[in-house]
Amino acid sequence: MFSKDRWDEILEALTANKFRTFLTAFGVFWGITILVLLLALTNGLKNGVTSSFSNFATNSMFTWVQRTSIPYKGLPRGRRFNYKTDDVVALKQEFPQLKYVSPRNSLGGYQGASNVIRGTKTGAFQIYGDYPEFIKQKPMDILEGRFISQSDIDNDRKICVIGPDVVAGLYDKGEPVIGSYIKINGVNFMVTGTFKITNSQGDSEEEANTVFIPFTTFGKAFNRGDNVGWMAITAYDQFSITDVKEQVFDFLKTRHRVHPDDERAFGHRDLAEQFERVNGLFNILTVVGFFVGALILMSGIIGISNIMLIVVKERTKEIGVRRALGATPWDIKSQVLQESLVLTLLAGMVGVAFSAGAIYLMNYAIEINGPIENFVNPSVGMPVVFAALSILIVSGLLAGLIPANIATKMKPVDALRTE
Repeated sequence: MFSKDRWDEILEALTANKFRTFLTAFGVFWGITILVLLLALTNGLKNGVTSSFSNFATNSMFTWVQRTSIPYKGLPRGRRFNYKTDDVVALKQEFPQLKYVSPRNSLGGYQGASNVIRGTKTGAFQIYGDYPEFIKQKPMDILEGRFISQSDIDNDRKICVIGPDVVAGLYDKGEPVIGSYIKINGVNFMVTGTFKITNSQGDSEEEANTVFIPFTTFGKAFNRGDNVGWMAITAYDQFSITDVKEQVFDFLKTRHRVHPDDERAFGHRDLAEQFERVNGLFNILTVVGFFVGALILMSGIIGISNIMLIVVKERTKEIGVRRALGATPWDIKSQVLQESLVLTLLAGMVGVAFSAGAIYLMNYAIEINGPIENFVNPSVGMPVVFAALSILIVSGLLAGLIPANIATKMKPVDALRTE
């Protein structure tokens, strides 16, 4: 029940020595501020690092062939071989867990020799032969026109989709792009679309200098036949590619007569495994943030407990009078606990508000000055705020518990005799 007299007493007790109260509250304020900011910075780092995975379906892997390291069935060690288009079909039939199996080929490079010509303009660009489903594995924004279609694959069409730096290097500003032609290694291709990679991290320059063409056209135009450079494999969400990949490699070893124990014949990059490792690392950092922040907060709570002990000592005679007039031990204990809780909550909420302001300023600075590599949107969610409030309530009660117990153990007669 609300009692104005009780709240007047609490306010009087807290303002009796304002400087002491401020110093005591500052410990809690600083502890909760450090806790919230540590968690926000951890989230900002996590968002920045994991955003690099947002460019590709995380339940995916790349795989390519390397030299064999073990002789097998009369074939020598160090043998070279290639993935074939038949491998793609076989994988799709053998493993219903796989959502996409995309063969890929490439040539050139944006830092190499010029391989693309349009009129008098030339440029060095990365050329990829891909299937239509690749856009679902590596999300990108189609700025104009369209991406590769299945009809392009079936009919071996000489079409291409080009990145923003390709447009900038080969076209004048305002010049129409869709329907125009570019020449790749001497072969003419019609431009059917332009794109940009969404949420690009790290390799944005290469991605902007990329040209996509149909995989089948790539093989015929550049004499790759049925060879496959590497594959991008994505599993359905209910299956982890990390769990499926060993079965995939065992199957491919059988098809290419590779020794079952040869671990070096196939290279791969497991995005799902990497993503889990990153998440695990940042989960640990979050726990460390809570631990460090809680320790700093604890020092502030200890300060409040010490001050409350002093307050109880200063008010010994007052407590004796109240007990003599009929106040119960619970009345005295609740008074001390309330004072401790109010001081803790006030200091803590000011700390939360200060932290929120600091987080807002960080995000504003990032928005104004541009993105920071591997650091995006430092923030904390409402669960963290509720957790902080819970910590404050428990801490405030603990801080006042010992002083409150000491206050209730005083005998009225002894308290009245205290000078």
